[in-house]
Amino acid sequence: MIWTTACPDWEGRLIRGESIIPPPIFPEQAEQALAVFKELRVVDLPGRPTFGECSEQWVFDFVAAIFGGCDGETGKQLIREYYLLISKKNTKSTIAAGIMLTAVILCWREEEEHLILAPTKEVADNSFKPAAAMVRADDELSTLFHVQDHVRTITHRVSRASLKVVAADTDTVSGKKSGRVLVDEHWLFGKRANAEAMFMEALGGQVSRDEGWVIYLTTQSDEPPAGVFKEKLEYYRAVRDGKIHDQKSLGVLYEYPEKMVKSKAYLDSSTYYITNPNIGRSVSREWLEDQLRKLSHKTDGTFQQFLAKHLNLQIGMNLRADRWTGADFWERQAKAPGLTLQELLDRSEVVTVGIDGGGLDDLLGLAVIGRERDTHKWLAWTRAWAHPIAIERRKSEESRYADFEQQGDLVIIDELPGDVAEVAAVVKEVNESSLLASVGLDPEKTHKVMMQALVDAGVDETKCFGVSQGWKLTGAISLAERKLAEGVMEHGGQPLMNWCVGNAKVEARGNAVLITKQTSGTGKIDPLMALFNAVSLMALNPEPAATPQIFVLDL
Repeated sequence: MIWTTACPDWEGRLIRGESIIPPPIFPEQAEQALAVFKELRVVDLPGRPTFGECSEQWVFDFVAAIFGGCDGETGKQLIREYYLLISKKNTKSTIAAGIMLTAVILCWREEEEHLILAPTKEVADNSFKPAAAMVRADDELSTLFHVQDHVRTITHRVSRASLKVVAADTDTVSGKKSGRVLVDEHWLFGKRANAEAMFMEALGGQVSRDEGWVIYLTTQSDEPPAGVFKEKLEYYRAVRDGKIHDQKSLGVLYEYPEKMVKSKAYLDSSTYYITNPNIGRSVSREWLEDQLRKLSHKTDGTFQQFLAKHLNLQIGMNLRADRWTGADFWERQAKAPGLTLQELLDRSEVVTVGIDGGGLDDLLGLAVIGRERDTHKWLAWTRAWAHPIAIERRKSEESRYADFEQQGDLVIIDELPGDVAEVAAVVKEVNESSLLASVGLDPEKTHKVMMQALVDAGVDETKCFGVSQGWKLTGAISLAERKLAEGVMEHGGQPLMNWCVGNAKVEARGNAVLITKQTSGTGKIDPLMALFNAVSLMALNPEPAATPQIFVLDL
């Protein structure tokens, strides 16, 4: 059969209030499942209505797409993976309970285990309790199923098929043989370093089950996406847009079109329906308006988190009240996407380099600033190195570090002094281009070790300077802000630097503005500090290398 899960016109469909979910491949299978699903009761709503009585059409479309993806004659599931991105409070966990309970009711395989995998016990309870309540609210289901609250399991008394809800933070997923799996709050798994291995264990049972599928349910993350969440989100956007042809994967993503994000149309309450298809039912427009009004003046990141959770807006940078002012202009100046070091050298007339690093649990940051020929704009490129100890001591950032490494902006070294040697090799490359004006280092940290490596790499010692830190760096910080605000400093939009800029916290001390690793806490800023070192030297307006004269002989 030929079908597609792409929806390239999704923007117009969402704006017009039309469905972005394709019709089921097998309508008869879909109708059979819908008949069961619609009879399940939602106990926590007044009057305990059934799904058929209280749900919007999008819910039925989603359920139909899942169960209507199975060939009733062969038992083979043609669409094996589903992804639903939807705003908070659109009854996501309750729908998850209904879908999985429907799957157990219709299951033909004896003693088949159905699994809901949640990141925490609290999230697990959010899915199990509605499912258990649906059983207890129906006399026929109460007779048919045995509910065990203490192990979060519901078992069919005849087929012995079961629904088990597992919390990743307390329960084990090893050895599971579940044919149908639902992953709730996928964004939280993006913060777990072992999420990929956990999913491999949880989904391993599908190898021998042609009828199996997995459903991922999630809201947007409360911080920039990372790890498995970032990977899946980007993949399903590509499938939806038709950039990747994958018939076996269906992404249903309720998010604002890019043009509406840029115009901030999400601030208009008349657009809330785009990411809240349940608005008017489980989602109150008045409540969203009140919260938007109350939080819009917040500068501690609360407003951004509200937009992420309730309007599905992806957080780009963590903009707190004590943020570096330059952060307000940083993303806007990513006007040289994918900028490489070689491209920077090709476009520049003179280059300065900044280096900053701390202990083994810090990053070693390198920044290169080139002054562009003709326009005299500043071009910035960065890279960082990390010892495995830095990852071991920052488990919460392990998945993020893995993303940066995959993107090529972070290098994980095996042993010391591999980081210093690689930094020196990059500076050597810049030096051999005849564009290097000077190198700035933190005189209190890796200065001596780095200096020797640079000299060994052939860099003239007279080009290497210690750049004073603390309050003496205020001038460079202010100049970087100004260059970004004026639009004359550009960069390639490297995710590593977006993260570091978002981590930077300022501390006012007298007339000085300080950005230090102490005030920034666990969030790393070493590449940003390296950038300030390079800015300090570029601010001295170094002379470009002499342009060699070219003589044309008239023969």
